[in-house]
Amino acid sequence: MNVGTVLAGGALGTLVGGRFPSNLRTTLTQAIGVTTIVIGLRSALGGDNILLMLASVVLGAIIGEALRIEAGLERFGELVEQRLARRAVSEPMDVASEASAWPDTPAASIEARSRAGKKLPDGGSSVPVARGFVTASLIFCVGPMTILGSFEDGLTGAYQTLALKATLDGITAAVLASTLGWGVLLSTATILIYQGTLTLGAGALRSLLTEPMIAQMTAVGGLLILGIGINILELARLRVGNMLPALAVAPALTALTRTGS
Repeated sequence: MNVGTVLAGGALGTLVGGRFPSNLRTTLTQAIGVTTIVIGLRSALGGDNILLMLASVVLGAIIGEALRIEAGLERFGELVEQRLARRAVSEPMDVASEASAWPDTPAASIEARSRAGKKLPDGGSSVPVARGFVTASLIFCVGPMTILGSFEDGLTGAYQTLALKATLDGITAAVLASTLGWGVLLSTATILIYQGTLTLGAGALRSLLTEPMIAQMTAVGGLLILGIGINILELARLRVGNMLPALAVAPALTALTRTGS
């Protein structure tokens, strides 16, 4: 599904991307942000122990801040972008520092950054294929929604989060491809391998988790998805990446509390 939306959006952006009105992209992104909040709320309210959820998020946030997960994702993105950009062009586009936040970053911001690509007088693009591939891969694969959606899909079969991500990625692929060209389409290979590995890995862990553990992890994941929705709407800037360890803390605490009882 995610590969399909990026292919469709990237192809559309390559062909007619310059004709997309910015207001439409903004409105679509806002609609997705509101839907993300609703889905997050539904999952979060499905938990039967609010105190356990709070403890999981607090402990997870402490671990995430200590490990500086979000900063690490940003550094990774910057490193990959800088190394490949040096090989491709003399004026690299600085999008990697914000790529780890996607899909928290609205499509309009991605559009503004994508204008750093140079257009040639004859209508062609001076942006190499490698840059389109790397930039799109970072934006589509480095972010909390990728991990949350893949884990939900692998553990419970719920695909709503990935469906939202796929929609966002399709819009962004159209915006990026309008400037960076068809190299954006090559990022589908990265999406397939990376998200597929996360989903299959989560599915392999399912046999080790009980139903209450999965339920609590789903509730905590819903809370994080709610945070992503808030980021999409730019109501606040939540460090959701640093809260990701809560997904591991939730089942552990659930097991401990049930053992103790």
